[in-house]
Amino acid sequence: MSNPLRCASFLLVLPLLLVVPARGGAQAPAAGTDGMAEIAKNLANPVANMISVPFQNNWDYHLGATDARDATLYTLNVQPVIPIGLSDRFILVTRTIIPYISYNALAPGAPGAGGLGDTQASVFLTTREATKEGWFLGVGPILQVPTATSRSTGSGKWGAGPTGIVLRQDGGWTYGLLASHTWSFAGTEGRASVNSTFLEPFLTYTTKTYTTLGVFTESAYNWTEGKWSVPVEAMASQVLMVGKQPFSITIGGRYWAESPTGGPDWGLRLALTLIFQK
Repeated sequence: MSNPLRCASFLLVLPLLLVVPARGGAQAPAAGTDGMAEIAKNLANPVANMISVPFQNNWDYHLGATDARDATLYTLNVQPVIPIGLSDRFILVTRTIIPYISYNALAPGAPGAGGLGDTQASVFLTTREATKEGWFLGVGPILQVPTATSRSTGSGKWGAGPTGIVLRQDGGWTYGLLASHTWSFAGTEGRASVNSTFLEPFLTYTTKTYTTLGVFTESAYNWTEGKWSVPVEAMASQVLMVGKQPFSITIGGRYWAESPTGGPDWGLRLALTLIFQK
């Protein structure tokens, strides 16, 4: 096994091995009125001290290189978020995105494609509690692993770079910015280099009935091609309980204000997030 592959395997498996109680560990709130409110608040915080596993289904429409533009892109993102206790004050929060990608013909006579995409794993050093002013800060590395099973669903490149997040929670409001930059450093020769900036400003409001409404973008700038991808998105999510198992359902839509040539015009999202208590 190559050294990069050992590194990636270790980074991806480490969160599952080291989920230890932080003087108890990552612990989701118990069921009940106060517990449900705390779960809804934590779900709005990407670096909260809570284990969650979102299964995010995305459909993007009107792709294609011709006037027809009738292709559809489907992406399933499995995104486990696992905090690891370091001390009474600090935690590491691992956020991994494992995508499955499928799309039909982008041009007449051209085949579609489907398979795993490239995995992205981020690790944030952050605090268990917000500052007195209500701010959370997190910083760490991001690693891109070429796990794609098709040339059409991945870059074929290893990548790495910095990532960071800043957010504030005030009453029912949560607002902030998640950002990262990835450069490729190894991989298949002949494939384009990766040099990409990701920006996700977000604003959400959580009601007393554990419903969260939000607007955000998941924008990316490809420095190699000099092109933006800017989906403007709105979503609504609801925390629910079946027995003692809390979970969240999210529905949303997006308008692509900017996308590469042949890119989509609009899209939909449906997500199920499992929350694990210890």
